[in-house]
Amino acid sequence: MKWNKLTILDFYIIRKFLGSFITVIALIIVIVVVVDVAENIQGFLDNKVPVKDIIIGYYFNFIPYFVNLFSPLFTFVAVIYFTSKLSRNSEIIAILNAGMSFYRLMLPYIISAIFIGILSFYLTNFLIPKTQQGIMEYKEKYMSIQRRSKEVDNHIKTGQNTYAYIHYWDNVNNLGYNFWYEFMDENGVHYKLRSQTIQWDSTSNSWILNNYIQRKFDGVKETMEFGERKDTLLKINIDDFIWVKEGYTMMNYSEIRKYIKEEKEKGSVDIRTYEFEKHRRLAFPFATIILSIVGLCVSSRKSRQGVGLHLLLGLLITFSFIMLLQISQVFAIYGGFSPAWAAWTPNIIYTLLCIVLVKQTPK
Repeated sequence: MKWNKLTILDFYIIRKFLGSFITVIALIIVIVVVVDVAENIQGFLDNKVPVKDIIIGYYFNFIPYFVNLFSPLFTFVAVIYFTSKLSRNSEIIAILNAGMSFYRLMLPYIISAIFIGILSFYLTNFLIPKTQQGIMEYKEKYMSIQRRSKEVDNHIKTGQNTYAYIHYWDNVNNLGYNFWYEFMDENGVHYKLRSQTIQWDSTSNSWILNNYIQRKFDGVKETMEFGERKDTLLKINIDDFIWVKEGYTMMNYSEIRKYIKEEKEKGSVDIRTYEFEKHRRLAFPFATIILSIVGLCVSSRKSRQGVGLHLLLGLLITFSFIMLLQISQVFAIYGGFSPAWAAWTPNIIYTLLCIVLVKQTPK
């Protein structure tokens, strides 16, 4: 059996693979949507949400995110389902006895998994950011949810030698608490400004400082100024103080890279979540290929318990992968673990599992 030529059997397996994948997705989406409607029907009625906005504004934007989030699970279940049927009918044995090696049998599975992986990459990096924006707009319109949230202990670099800090930001009133701003030169701090609160005035495009202390240093000479209110044109963007909660979900891959670069230039340290997300978006599609081969190895063995045992093993392996990915994310954000290693560790571990299973699978 040549590797460089696809046969009728290859196309048959690819068709079965993708067909089972679509069937599993369709069935689970129907169940999820029905359950979600049952849980949120009262909210839809109370907020008088039009049916069109419920379908297009909410569910059309929600479904791509759900599909991509559990695509490894859907892929695994699809592989287990149709491969177990082939194994139960002794078709796998017949294929191997006909001269096709197990490694050659993996080819149509890999091709199908690559196709799904490319689809997952597209969803994660291009379509889902747009649909997440749609969901946010829906929630803002009907659920009174603010796009921006509150931020604590935000250190930023506003210029080549200027730095700012704010302890707490209230987006509703565009008001910050415990603010300081300083300018440094070759001799150290040259200018420092502190205030109890800082507020953005959109009408005059200026910052209003309340209960401020201004200090200027000229060598050993220091001048101080106190006041209750000061209007100033600080070169600070209001977006520097506030952040979008889970804003990475609304960014495509290039936007995340740009955001990380800009935040590093500002001196921000709160970007580990975005760094992990950047690497996860590259690593996640590869999980589809890895889990597809694992599924083939598990379900190609003929079992007296039938498809049920294979599905149980498949679910355990898939959920363990998803759980490991979540655990690695926590370590990356809060435990000091490298975001790149955290995103790729589940793939590395399950690649090793895949190699072991391929070697142990009867051929």
